[in-house]
Amino acid sequence: MLKLSKITLPRMSVRLNVLVVCEIVLLLFLSLAVLLYFSRQGLKEEAFRDAEETLEGTVQHIDNILMSVELTAYNVYQELQENLDKPDRMAVYCREIIENNPYVSGCAIAFIPHYYQGQELFMSYVHQKVSDDGTSTLVTSNKFGERPYTLQEWYTAPLKTGHACWTDPLAEEEDEGVTLSLCLPIYAKDTKAETRSQQDVLGVLAVDVSVSLLSHIMAMKPQPHSYSVLLGQKGSYIVHPDTKKLMRQETVFDLEATGADISVRKAAEAMLGGESGYKSFRKDGEDWYVFYKPFLHSWSTQAAELGVKEFGIPLDRQGWSAGLVCLKDDIVGEYNFLVYMVLAITIAGVLVFFILCRMVIRRQMRPLRMLTKSAQRIIEGHYHEEVPYTQREDEIGQLQRHFLQMQQSLAGKSDELEQLTATLTQRSAELQKAYGQTKGSDRMKTTFLHYMTNQMTVPSDLIERSVTKLSNNYDTITPAEAEYEVGVIKKQSEIILDLLDHMVEALEIEKEEERKEVPHE
Repeated sequence: MLKLSKITLPRMSVRLNVLVVCEIVLLLFLSLAVLLYFSRQGLKEEAFRDAEETLEGTVQHIDNILMSVELTAYNVYQELQENLDKPDRMAVYCREIIENNPYVSGCAIAFIPHYYQGQELFMSYVHQKVSDDGTSTLVTSNKFGERPYTLQEWYTAPLKTGHACWTDPLAEEEDEGVTLSLCLPIYAKDTKAETRSQQDVLGVLAVDVSVSLLSHIMAMKPQPHSYSVLLGQKGSYIVHPDTKKLMRQETVFDLEATGADISVRKAAEAMLGGESGYKSFRKDGEDWYVFYKPFLHSWSTQAAELGVKEFGIPLDRQGWSAGLVCLKDDIVGEYNFLVYMVLAITIAGVLVFFILCRMVIRRQMRPLRMLTKSAQRIIEGHYHEEVPYTQREDEIGQLQRHFLQMQQSLAGKSDELEQLTATLTQRSAELQKAYGQTKGSDRMKTTFLHYMTNQMTVPSDLIERSVTKLSNNYDTITPAEAEYEVGVIKKQSEIILDLLDHMVEALEIEKEEERKEVPHE
């Protein structure tokens, strides 16, 4: 029986699964890379736009608070001008301003030295004092801080310019709490705005807003770690979520002394330079963004609409800058979440796709596995292995039909080979038998020849002896002896001739038998 060497057929289904999935995954990741790139750009732009809108809302909120304080102050200012000669009314006006505006924490009215006869300095100061149980009361005083008010910025600034202004947080009044003050120069009612000068200023009306209160009000957090800041002209904090920085009168430049990156200074300089935009900086080992713009107070327009412009007191620009500080991870957090979510969905989708591909490919390759088993059985010598016929018209169906034809052809060749093998085996046996017979005949012939040769030995010796005797004694031998020796030679020659005749006859008989044994085709 024909034997073939055993082979191992490769498992194509797994390799095909991996190949298909790898191609799909490659296309999928290329598509996702493009999608994530543009999604990141879109999310980043949206986050920046939201931050800028939040910053704009913060600026508007602060502006509304300051404008409400200004309107409250100017509403009282008109009545104040009517009663400049009544010093006892000044405390009433201060209380009225505080009571009419929840953002006002204190109010002071101070006049130039010797404005009232018999008094070198006159000041009325009313402020809120919060007790330990959380209740607040209004306290009236005739001083503001430890130094004379004539040496304090809230008083000197409007006297120098003759204009209203907002001061930066005042360090002198730390004991009273850090405040932001609106300072209005007080003019006599009959003084015309066109002819006013610094010498016409009679005193100052200062309205205080607590920076801590303002920071609590402005504690907007569009992102978990974001916060709003408002910087004064010298970098001092007007609004900041950390009230300790406000109480310690820290500036934005103090961050560099605490180990902040130099990028903080660059961002602060850009803010105080009146620029708009955003910058990145690094603080406490984390990356941050600050979105900033100049704080442009809209008081003049609103005041004109409400009739405040008639007082003729211009409001100087503060030179403040508003900013929104956001952690970079908060800005790109949605994008990172999107990336993780897309990757998770992609991995799950690839796994499901791999399982579905494996199921479909295994089903489609079932005939190939059947052909593989049949081929293995044929390799093992089962040439009559049954291979079912299929009606499929695809490549697998064609392969199965060709395999069936090959198997049938191989089975026919195997039958022919087995028949030929049987014939050869039979003839080999016959040849072995004939060979055995031939060897037996040869042995018989050899034995016969040896026997006949042995039979001729004695006559030949006698003939040789008689010939030798006649040749050697030719002169001395008697006729009777010669005749006797000749008779011996003759008799022995006849014996040898008889033996030769028997041998010739035996050979003739053997040749005749061999001719009979030769098959006639």
